[in-house]
Amino acid sequence: MSRLIVVSNRVPNPDRPAAGGLAVAVQAALRDRGGIWMGWSGNSCGERDPGPLRIREEGNITYALTDLSDRDIAEYYQGFANSVLWPLCHYRIDLTDFARRDAAGYFRVNRQFAERLAPMIRPDDVIWIHDYHLIPLAAELRQMGIENQIGFFLHIPWPAPDVYLTLPVSERLLQSMTAFDLLGFQTAADAENFGLCLKRSRVANPVAGQPGLFETPDRQFTVDAFPIGIDVAHFTRTARNAARNPTMRRFKDSLGDQQVIVGVDRLDYTKGIPQRLAGYRRFLENNPIWAGKVGYLQITPTSREGVAEYDALQREVAELAGRIAGQLGRLDWTPVRYVNRAFGQHILAGIYRMARVGLVTPLRDGMNLVAKEFIAAQDPADPGVLVLSRFAGAAYELEGGALLVNPYDEEGMANAIATAVSMSLERRQELHAYALAQIEAHDIFGWCDAFLTRLAPAIPELVADS
Repeated sequence: MSRLIVVSNRVPNPDRPAAGGLAVAVQAALRDRGGIWMGWSGNSCGERDPGPLRIREEGNITYALTDLSDRDIAEYYQGFANSVLWPLCHYRIDLTDFARRDAAGYFRVNRQFAERLAPMIRPDDVIWIHDYHLIPLAAELRQMGIENQIGFFLHIPWPAPDVYLTLPVSERLLQSMTAFDLLGFQTAADAENFGLCLKRSRVANPVAGQPGLFETPDRQFTVDAFPIGIDVAHFTRTARNAARNPTMRRFKDSLGDQQVIVGVDRLDYTKGIPQRLAGYRRFLENNPIWAGKVGYLQITPTSREGVAEYDALQREVAELAGRIAGQLGRLDWTPVRYVNRAFGQHILAGIYRMARVGLVTPLRDGMNLVAKEFIAAQDPADPGVLVLSRFAGAAYELEGGALLVNPYDEEGMANAIATAVSMSLERRQELHAYALAQIEAHDIFGWCDAFLTRLAPAIPELVADS
């Protein structure tokens, strides 16, 4: 059987249980087929050479980790990947900070990854590369004579051509992506945007009569949507078991008869947290009858400390939450709790389960798995309601099982919250049943199988652990 080689910017610690569905599915695929998971260790080697890969064998999986120099981290990771590609792909051209030095570092580090990976590749290995950090990696491997099947999956959105083509190295990046055999995106809209970029830049053309197939003078490759899912069964079990957790019992007791409205997001300008707080405030102002009857919990772990945009966002969110609590709160009621730290999955699953409303309202998101986790955590007999941004990838699957909102529309969000908290049990059950069926039919293991089957049809299907 051919091995699977997975390459991602970061690799999970093999000494800890996999956190999140992606790591669970990829590790299961690697265990079944045998293979390598390569990526950055997360460590800096300063100004020194990173040295050889650190290899660790765990059963059928070989973990191969490389350090990066301070210069590599500044240019490849903090620079081009997160200060150019991240905002660009989320339609924030105003926040892109392009520097040719960083672009050169980005391509240089991808070449270093290729040089370290190439000696480990066997002729029948299947290679699966993940996310925006490693877009040029297949092209670098092809230049070294690697002819294996190579797939790519983008976990964030792909923008429309008028946005993407503002990137000074847009054509070079697109050219490098034609080296993949299969390119996967979260939604059909993302895949369509990518195809339009190819055509507008004249990098590749669609093959007539074969949807998703593109060609250059040298080769053909496939573009398609593979919406990512979660481990639904595991998350549902975790949410049911959370009721026994002492922290959850204390939290539930502190609420009294209040309905919980919850938002859980990494602190990022793409998540629409200030707009969401404004919508919640408008809901309270328009519906004073709900004062004291609802409580909004916003959990927002800090990310990318020391970056000006993120530091400013943290201050803005804290000030907005404090203003709502200070101006609309009472001695016996706090309308919003803002918690700026991370919690384990077992705590989050329990919070989702007891929530009447889940607010998942990003300004733009590739998929947003919090939306699917919220659905999986619900009690089907008395489920909560998902209020979901129409600009999240999850909206394409969950439109019939959630209240879709425009996150820029403060009044519309307020109305959706009012609808959610007053919705009848029968209607809540209908929405939840639809959404649950969708996420069960497209879980993380199905996503993994679908991609790998398209990339290399001879690979057997993955069976989820019971």
